[in-house]
Amino acid sequence: MKFGVSTFITDEGIRPTDLGRGLEERGFDALFIAEHTHIPASRESPYPGGGELPREYYRTLDPFVALTAIASVTENLLVGTGIALQVERDPITTAKEVASLDLVSGGRVLFGIGAGWNREEMRNHGTDPATRGALMDERIRAMREIWTAEQAEFHGRHVDFAPIYAWPKPVQQPHPPIYVGGESERAIARVAEYGGGWLPRGGTENLGELIGKVRDRAGWRVPVSVYAAPRDAATLQHYADAGVDRTLFFLPTRDRDDSLRRLDEFAGIAADFG
Repeated sequence: MKFGVSTFITDEGIRPTDLGRGLEERGFDALFIAEHTHIPASRESPYPGGGELPREYYRTLDPFVALTAIASVTENLLVGTGIALQVERDPITTAKEVASLDLVSGGRVLFGIGAGWNREEMRNHGTDPATRGALMDERIRAMREIWTAEQAEFHGRHVDFAPIYAWPKPVQQPHPPIYVGGESERAIARVAEYGGGWLPRGGTENLGELIGKVRDRAGWRVPVSVYAAPRDAATLQHYADAGVDRTLFFLPTRDRDDSLRRLDEFAGIAADFG
C-alpha cells in the first residue's frame, strides 16, 4: 500500500512548492488537494462535518495553479484534485487545464472529481443542485471526447458543442485516471463508467465490502485511494487487507514549519507500517 497526503492549500498555509518538495523528499506517492471557488456568505448549506465551516474552505487556491507549481519542483509525486467540483467547471476549459497539467508534469495527474455539497456555491455557477449529477456526467463525457478526439463534439442536455479542436492532449492515454469521490450507489456506478479510480473518505463503513462491490461492478481491479484516512496501525492494516492501494493522510492547513513537522510524523507512520 502506498501513502500520500490530502489537504487544503490556501494563502495562509505552507506554500505549494514547499509542500511539494517536502512530500517528495519524504517519499510520499501522491498529493490530492481540495477545491472551492468561493463560499457564499449566506451559509445556508450545512457543513457535512458538523459545526462551523473550517477557515480553509474559504481560502483555497485554484487547484490547477497550485498543482502546476508543485509539479514544477518535483519529479515523481503524483498530483491530484481531491476533489475538483466539476459541476462548477466549464468542461472545455477544464479539459485544457487537466491536459496542460498532465503535459507539464510528465503524465502525473490524478483527476479526482465530485458533485459537491454546497448548494449556494453551485447556484452561483448557474448549476441547479437538483440536476448536478446529470450535469457532471455529461461534462466528464464531453471532456473525455476532447481529450481523445482530434475533432471533438458533444451533444447532450446540459453540454452541447459542435466539432472543436482542442490541444494539448494528455500525456496519459487515453487520459488521466478519473477518481470518483463519494460512497453513494451513484458514485460507485460512476467509478465503473469513468474507468479510473475510487476516492472514498476515511471512516467509510464496510469499506472492504464496498471495494469488492466497486471492483465487481467495474469488472476490473479499480485503484482505491482513501481520502483523509485515520493514522492508527489497526486501521491501516484493515485498509491493506481490504485491498486499498493508497492511503492519504489529512494534512491540516498550517505554516511551513508545522506542516513539515507533520509530514515527518506521517512518514514515520508509513515507515513503521511498511
